[in-house]
Amino acid sequence: MSASNIALEENESAAVARIGEQLLLDFPKDLYIPPDALAIMLEAFQGPLDLLLYLIRKQNINILDIPIAEVTRQYLRYIEAMQGLKLELAAEYLAMAAWLAEIKSRMMLPRPTHMNDDEADPRMALVRRLQDYEQLRAASERLDALPRVERDFVVASVALPALDVCIDPPKVSMDELLAALRGALQRASLVEHHHIQREVISLRERMDLIVQHVAQGVVCLLDILRADEGRRGIVMSFLALLELLKAGQIEIEREDSGLFLIAAAAQPA
Repeated sequence: MSASNIALEENESAAVARIGEQLLLDFPKDLYIPPDALAIMLEAFQGPLDLLLYLIRKQNINILDIPIAEVTRQYLRYIEAMQGLKLELAAEYLAMAAWLAEIKSRMMLPRPTHMNDDEADPRMALVRRLQDYEQLRAASERLDALPRVERDFVVASVALPALDVCIDPPKVSMDELLAALRGALQRASLVEHHHIQREVISLRERMDLIVQHVAQGVVCLLDILRADEGRRGIVMSFLALLELLKAGQIEIEREDSGLFLIAAAAQPA
């Protein structure tokens, strides 16, 4: 690399601004800078690691071989500019400046012979933190790029028309149903000669079974309140019937013979 190229790169890194092809190495004396200009710039960084990573990437520096002296100089220059404007810096920025200065001083000391290159290099702890931060920032940017409600799209909200759902009262009274339940429990007590541990079925599952039965046609109540299921099964089936009756999914009628018939409720047109 020629001396002119080196000088050009040094000027670019030291420039405070570029206007077209012209580099400004210092702010013009008559240039007005708002008091909060650099404060806004500082807020653009998520912390000292973000600022440090910006300085490294800006110069295409290999993160595994950081020229610590040059990066420290640029970082301290940035901090001094902020302090020159009497802006309050977060303590973490000052702590990073102290750490960079410590690494720079340790780089000047001879390395112990009993340690390998990675262990002896005082920059490696900083490199690992920068790599971890860069991975987290990349993951954060990928998440931010995903579609977001109220930013990239809105959820359609359409008011549904008010529907008056009318459920006809049952054609049989509760007293009649309770009488049928008592009869089923009495029959169950007559056939229970020994106890068998039966599979526990939830109320929701029992309701689904009844719906499947009535979907195939009219069902007799005795086929639902089966004595061989025991008292517990009968009570569970009866509760399932009441829930379906309340929801308007089934209809129960009583014939002149006294049999209760269960059918699927007619769907409204």
